[in-house]
Amino acid sequence: MVVTDAEGRLLFCSPAEPASCADIPHARKLGLVKVLADGPAVEILADAGYQGLGAQTGGRAVTPPHRKFKKNPPEWYEEMHKRQHKAHSSRRIRVEHSIGHLKNWRPLARHHGRREHMSVTIQAVAGLHSHQQAATASGTRT
Repeated sequence: MVVTDAEGRLLFCSPAEPASCADIPHARKLGLVKVLADGPAVEILADAGYQGLGAQTGGRAVTPPHRKFKKNPPEWYEEMHKRQHKAHSSRRIRVEHSIGHLKNWRPLARHHGRREHMSVTIQAVAGLHSHQQAATASGTRT
């Protein structure tokens, strides 16, 4: 799980799970659901893996619209759904770019080691990536 600000700068990168884990249980395990429900009024733009999180957080987690009609949707609904989905993805694009930049780092792009060691690698790369973003934003290069 990756959290960025509105400009796409990395704020938080969660440790990796050694096994496959769905998004919402992972968010609950990390305490994100509780923080969003009880914390300050912020808006989190999430992907479709967090569908339903908005209801648990008082609407603070915004996900793409859920498709209500699976078969034979009315024409007006398809157009409305497409517009809403595009509006959401247009707002989330900076987050996706930040995740993409993380994945471009060689240790993550070419990881062939054990899953148990992946968390340390992700945290190290996230720290370096965050430092690089801060240096670029301040105009200094290190």
